Amino acid sequence: MSPVRLTIDGRAVEVPAGTSLFDAARAAGTEVPALCHEPKLRPVGVCRMCVVEVEGERTLAASCVREAENDMVVHTGSERVERSRRGLSLMLLREQPEQSARQTTTGDDALHALARSLELDPAACSAPGLARPRDASSAVIAVDHQACILCDRCIRACNEVQHNDVIARTGKGFATRIAFDFDQPMGESSCVSCGECSAACPTGALTDKGVGRAPEARSDLEPIDSVCPYCGVGCAIRYHRDTANNRISFAEGRESPGSDARLCVKGRYGYDYTTHPQRLAKPLIRIDYPRRALSGEVRSSDRRRRKPGGLVDLEEVLPAFREASWEEALDLTAERLLEIKTESGSGALAGFGSAKCSNEEAYLFQKLVRAVFGTNNVDHCTRLCHASSVSALLQMIGSGAVTTTFGDIEHSDFAIVTGSNTTANHPVAATFFKQAATRGTKLLVVNPIHIPIADHAWRFCQIRPGSDVAFYNGMMHVVIEEGLVDREYVDAHTRDFERVAETVSRYSPDVVSAICGIPAETIREVAIEYGRAKAAITFWGMGMSQHVHGTDNCRCIISLCLMTGNIGRPGTGLHPLRGQNNVQGASDAGLIPMSYPDYQPVTSNEARKRFEAAWGRELDAETGLTTTEIVAAARDGDVRGMYILGENPFLSDPNTNKVREGLGNLDFLVVQDIFFTETAEFADVILPASSALEKRGTFTNTDRRVQLGHPVLTPPGEARLDWQIICEIARRMGYDAMQYESADEVFDEFVSLSQNYRGLAHDNLGPVGKLYPCPDPEHSDGTVVMFGEGFPTEDGRARFVPAEHSGADELPDEDYPMILVTGRILEHWHTGVMTRRSRALSRIEPDAFASLHPDDATKRGIAAGDWIEVRSRRGKIRLETRIEASTQPGSIFIPFHYREAAANILTTDKLDPDGKIPEFKFCAVAVERVEDAPA
Repeated sequence: MSPVRLTIDGRAVEVPAGTSLFDAARAAGTEVPALCHEPKLRPVGVCRMCVVEVEGERTLAASCVREAENDMVVHTGSERVERSRRGLSLMLLREQPEQSARQTTTGDDALHALARSLELDPAACSAPGLARPRDASSAVIAVDHQACILCDRCIRACNEVQHNDVIARTGKGFATRIAFDFDQPMGESSCVSCGECSAACPTGALTDKGVGRAPEARSDLEPIDSVCPYCGVGCAIRYHRDTANNRISFAEGRESPGSDARLCVKGRYGYDYTTHPQRLAKPLIRIDYPRRALSGEVRSSDRRRRKPGGLVDLEEVLPAFREASWEEALDLTAERLLEIKTESGSGALAGFGSAKCSNEEAYLFQKLVRAVFGTNNVDHCTRLCHASSVSALLQMIGSGAVTTTFGDIEHSDFAIVTGSNTTANHPVAATFFKQAATRGTKLLVVNPIHIPIADHAWRFCQIRPGSDVAFYNGMMHVVIEEGLVDREYVDAHTRDFERVAETVSRYSPDVVSAICGIPAETIREVAIEYGRAKAAITFWGMGMSQHVHGTDNCRCIISLCLMTGNIGRPGTGLHPLRGQNNVQGASDAGLIPMSYPDYQPVTSNEARKRFEAAWGRELDAETGLTTTEIVAAARDGDVRGMYILGENPFLSDPNTNKVREGLGNLDFLVVQDIFFTETAEFADVILPASSALEKRGTFTNTDRRVQLGHPVLTPPGEARLDWQIICEIARRMGYDAMQYESADEVFDEFVSLSQNYRGLAHDNLGPVGKLYPCPDPEHSDGTVVMFGEGFPTEDGRARFVPAEHSGADELPDEDYPMILVTGRILEHWHTGVMTRRSRALSRIEPDAFASLHPDDATKRGIAAGDWIEVRSRRGKIRLETRIEASTQPGSIFIPFHYREAAANILTTDKLDPDGKIPEFKFCAVAVERVEDAPA
């Protein structure tokens, strides 16, 4: 379309057709004041503050909703316009409270700023005729209806950006106000505390309460851009630092291709764990032997004690340690590790790294274990989340990374979200999924639990736990039967299709329906719609991967994608949603037992020689032990010494009793962390580390976006940067090839040994990072869609691998009749080490709970709030009950964040044979009501 030419304030302007007068004025260099309008929100024109005068028209036009037209002559500040703005401002100010909560905290009340520009005194104008209520029920947001100007920015932010549909208007006339759900207090509504509404609000109607204390004025704070330390979405954040007091005053989202300035409750309000009084600040050395668990919660598998807040009681555990100097602690660590290596060989040592650490730290940690310890016994939490996904992806398409970004769903007309409680585990990614559904993308949600994202689905299939393989084999059966296979793509880019076709021929919808509980006609419907889609994308979470058949689950969805040609084009592809902030990067950096950095196999002579030349040491040619195998080897006495960096396997690993035995059987354990964790109770040496908000380093999110994190705070006491601690241990163990001036140098070394990261450097990542691979980082954001021309396999083709339905390892029986499903909730993360030390997050979800279907509760005489005992063949826990219809009958859901009711006491340590991932999503349990809570 031809551009539009008009005149604004005497200046000739040319803008694209469809441009609003508001944006046209901005293009001409004029800022038109507005209260209801915000560029990221749909314009509605309700405040009338942005009105302009168009020559020849009787009425003033709201510039945010009026399109520019050819030959228009527009005045943005005429006497008529200024008179209108002043009158509107006076009317709004009259109903405002004398003090604005926004102006007295962050100092950015837009109505007050407008008033000052019009030479009005907000306090002098305040004379409310009707008292409106306040609402302090939310843990994080204060509501003052008196300050509300009904601009609807909060409604649009909630319903059209976050797509939570919580806020609307209620009342009539002068009594009209915003409301939450059915006019409930905000804290009792379905609000998820993302803070999008308070960020959008221009007045003091919705304001952040602050974490610990109210936020200070922006002008008194230092803004620092960094990356969220929680899930794999890796949201871009701007922290506002009170430098004098070494604290964060408040946080807000910033523009990024990945997160689009959106945040969840953890990102916006969960940063204060960094300054919690329990932070480790000095090295500690154990003086209480023989080594044993110290707190009651860790000593016993019968969890009958419950600490307020669920934190480690330092008075109970610290007497077993004494403070030490860094020199003494590091010397003792190096001495004991070398002693074990000399006595029992390199295989007697092992290391657990962390996906919470940076790429640089992950690279150095695996380098230490391989080049200094002399073993490949190194792993991290990927073994507990997406190891089976990576195993299947590497086997079938030659790459363990996502093939496209989660934001690419905007180009999809069909999307599968399977085994992922996205709104809890990846809440900002979920906003893009909900947004796509609103635009017309057909969203198929597959999950044993009726999760919130299912409310936005075109179809929701609530399959029985453990029936994923059967369900997707059934879909493939229909795709083939209906002639929806993309034969051209299959012939050009894949091999072994016939193997899968033969297997799924036995999985008719009628056969599958009996296994998974979904009607045969529904299986046919969703398969046909998927097969007909022009562009279909598949997302999955740990509900797919955390099974003994997790690799088979992933093989099925990869095969479904391949046979329909849904890969290598915009809006298509495979995306396992990564759980932790740097689980993708840690794996890329080689923090896994079977691969060097960039997934170069340790069994490859060529790869091994490359790293031997780079590191100057002979390297082990055998694949190392995985996380669960290391714990088992410690229990058997084969692994005698361990270095655990930022991981808490006592709570995160399955079958806690065996973990306790393994950690207790070690001859030496050094733990490097920011808090005294449950795992640290078994340590001989504890080294105080730095949090993600205290270091410079890169983090790679689920999209393959490599982002640079910047230090926001100073580490407490004598705590040190993790990469420097690792290098000090290496030096004391006789290895001098780990001396660096900065994290930048470490990253450069890692990049030099990685094809995928080639060309990247701290200096060219920019404020929002780069997607890898990025052939031209100076001019490009990187590669969004991968494998359009083939795959990184020997013959350039993807490989079909069939899978048969096998079921879970441990099925319900008369003694243990229910199925336990474990997982996360929105407000907490992993083992709760960080989130349970956040004031806001702990206030919202302070206590452990189990979710039961109403039918199961009724059968057992259980009511909401009752205490129940949950038993498996491995242990038992007690916790409160929630009665929720979203839970499937016959199953019980328990989050694994709570040490006082640790779900992994119950879980089985049976492993997927390929990915070596435990079966967190299925074990048999018994449930009964008990009269007493844990004492």
